Amino acid sequence: MKNRFIIFQRAGIFYVEDTTNGKQKSLRTRDRADAERLLAAQNEATHLPAMNLQIAQVYLQHGDPQLATRIWQQVMEHIAALKTGTTRLRWQRAIRNKPLDLIRQRKLIETTADDFVAVLREGGVATNVYLRRIHHYAVTMHWLPWPVLPKRQWPPICYGLKRAITAEEHQKIVQRETNPALRAYYQLLWHLGGAQTDIANLKAENVDWNRRVIAYHRCKTGTMSLISFGEEVAGILKTLPATGVLFPTLASLTDSKRAQYFRRRIGTVGISGVTLHSYRYAWAERAKTAGYPERFAMQALGHASKMVHRAYAKQAQVILPPLETYEARRDCGAVVAASLPPSNMN
Repeated sequence: MKNRFIIFQRAGIFYVEDTTNGKQKSLRTRDRADAERLLAAQNEATHLPAMNLQIAQVYLQHGDPQLATRIWQQVMEHIAALKTGTTRLRWQRAIRNKPLDLIRQRKLIETTADDFVAVLREGGVATNVYLRRIHHYAVTMHWLPWPVLPKRQWPPICYGLKRAITAEEHQKIVQRETNPALRAYYQLLWHLGGAQTDIANLKAENVDWNRRVIAYHRCKTGTMSLISFGEEVAGILKTLPATGVLFPTLASLTDSKRAQYFRRRIGTVGISGVTLHSYRYAWAERAKTAGYPERFAMQALGHASKMVHRAYAKQAQVILPPLETYEARRDCGAVVAASLPPSNMN
């Protein structure tokens, strides 16, 4: 059988040439014996690709004995086991995703790009997101000697359009809700902009009545959310338990169950296209409209802020004013402007 690659020497350095396309590449050696061994390896790789994979497995198993037998299901379970709280629940749901059945029992070392493409075609956005994470985890753990799918070949993640709940929609939901706890829950989501799990797990101990501040760590990220409240939130909080969890029943439910209750409620008032997370979008949009400083909004929503990092490094107490105060200022300013006489342009 004719060899595909040949070697030649130029200025003392050995090069290899691909006879099919004429491409040349330096072997970076002046030793003929080394050059011939590299040449033989390249020719063998073209003649016996299957055997080449087996040889690679033999070498790699010395560093990782499980390399030849590890399957993707084990990778998924390993990731989920490292998570805690609601993040673990999300991962447990994600790895049960049906499109992943196409590679679940497949060995990592035998997985091809075509296998991943088949999974991505079968799944949606969530499949794309979690398969990326699973693949990246396997690569960084050195369970894969090379990426299955190059970074540039992954299809882009295209999330569906999400919108905020409007003030009118929120009022319809609250007015229609007959359960006092759920009604108070939706009202706090509106005023605080918290994630549904964070608000459901709020405790009376998170409320500082002296400074009128609500402080809690986000379940998802562990970051601190610190926000003061005004009269409307104070009135809502007074209807809730004075000790312990503010919403005992809601806190015991999963996020999917709370979302189910919400879907039923918006269905009764003719609202669609929103979820409980839309309250966070609504809060952010209201904050921007009211002129609420961006650094305050980032802290209130639990996101990182350079200002907050610097302040906490100096052990300063950063207290955020209530959003309703800024909205009241905006509305008051609009009334004053409307009452002023028109300016004389002559």
